[in-house]
Amino acid sequence: MKPAYRRMLRKMKVRDGQDPVQGDGAAWSLYILRCSDGSFYTGVTTDLDRRFREHQDGRASRFTRTRRPVVLVYRETCGSRSQALSRECAVKSMGRQGKEDLVAGSRLRRPANL
Repeated sequence: MKPAYRRMLRKMKVRDGQDPVQGDGAAWSLYILRCSDGSFYTGVTTDLDRRFREHQDGRASRFTRTRRPVVLVYRETCGSRSQALSRECAVKSMGRQGKEDLVAGSRLRRPANL
């Protein structure tokens, strides 16, 4: 794990039930996008549909703005914001092969409606 992520995780105190979820109580989700150049983008949100549209429209992040179109290849419900950010750090610290394996493993378990 990269030192920056290790420091960030060390500073974060993940306590179930103490970290409020946003607004109407929606759970936080981790997502991975595959960009047009084959790179991955990892993020967290409470509204995945809205966030994905923002990425497609070029309004979500500088990274994906120049790598459109993007495809949603993985999502995971995390519960609280702290849990989602901790998971994001863990996924971002993975190498490319680890992310490929995570995405490939999710295809085996993905429900038909995704």
